[in-house]
Amino acid sequence: MSLFRKPQPLAVLVVRDAPDVVAGLRSALETATDAERPGLERALALAEDSAARPDAELRGRWVRQRLDAAGHEGPADSVEAIKILRQAEPGLTLLQAVTYAKEAAAAEA
Repeated sequence: MSLFRKPQPLAVLVVRDAPDVVAGLRSALETATDAERPGLERALALAEDSAARPDAELRGRWVRQRLDAAGHEGPADSVEAIKILRQAEPGLTLLQAVTYAKEAAAAEA
């Protein structure tokens, strides 16, 4: 193992299509009937809220889902949780697992 190894990029990509959903809902609101408007306005508010969430929060939720599936109920950034996460997602490096676990713990705080 080299001390000068290039850091690995984060393995979990956050795919965001929320901006497209928000644009579609805004467009639909322009031609909505009075009966459709309340539902579309609520949907737009939810989509805007989702679009505003930072990537770290979404990765934290991803981690928590993996830990919950494995039956882990303790802190997301514990050694046991990191071990479970790496077993659930074998492609993760230790650094990536620790980074994601810390993001999950911060999102839960």
